[in-house]
Amino acid sequence: MTAAGAAPFSVLLPVYAGDRPEYLRRAYDSVTVEQTLRPAEVVIVRDGPVGEAMRQELLAAAGSPVVPTRVVELPENVGLAGALEAGLAECSHEIVARMDADDISRPGRFAAQVPLVEAGLDIVGSAIQEFEDEHEPGLVRVPPVGAEEIQQRARFVSPFNHPTVVYRRGAVADAGGYQDLALMEDYWLFARMLLAGAAPANLAEPLVLYRIGAGAYARRGGRGILRSELGLQRRLLSVGFLTRTQYLRNCAIRGIYRLVPESIRKTGYRAFVRRGPG
Repeated sequence: MTAAGAAPFSVLLPVYAGDRPEYLRRAYDSVTVEQTLRPAEVVIVRDGPVGEAMRQELLAAAGSPVVPTRVVELPENVGLAGALEAGLAECSHEIVARMDADDISRPGRFAAQVPLVEAGLDIVGSAIQEFEDEHEPGLVRVPPVGAEEIQQRARFVSPFNHPTVVYRRGAVADAGGYQDLALMEDYWLFARMLLAGAAPANLAEPLVLYRIGAGAYARRGGRGILRSELGLQRRLLSVGFLTRTQYLRNCAIRGIYRLVPESIRKTGYRAFVRRGPG
């Protein structure tokens, strides 16, 4: 239930034709009826046309008697950055929690994160736990926790797990908002937020179950993501977020990671995650 005196907040959830209706239903329930601290509203952005089954799920969400829910319908698919910008413009509250259409938030997620933002932080993320079967969660990805560690690690990897963040709309706007950069728009935003002086934190507890499946590691490789990777590194250098040495290091290490075979990329990534932030 909504706690007395708690700041009202919005949940921002994008969906597109590639998402599965049953996953959306599970994700939606996890951020509404299952939360110990419920949002004041949910804003779902339909990024382009969807099938009939998904349309019915969206209608059901919009008719929720538990949490007011609005569906923002974009006539064409504009990509994640554009969809999130459109959704942020429709959010009624300064505090906004991100959610993806195929993940699951644990019941205490918002009760843990929202008060920290209300108390003065600008962005608060958490660890995530991978899963294929909700009842058999797997690897936990723990991000850097303290502000100094976040600043340091952000020079090499994204410092937040995007589906877990709760942030201030104003802090996102001050950094220039989401900007299009395929599969890297979140990292690019987080770097600009830190550069603009946003106060960050992460919680080590996995507050979100992150769905993985066939192709999860394949999507992290290939020439398309390599182009985005190199584009990101150039942008980070151009705004002064990276030194020249850090830029060259990142292009070499992260660039190679994008091109190695999927089996090696998966093994290397999971080994890196298990070491934890440092």
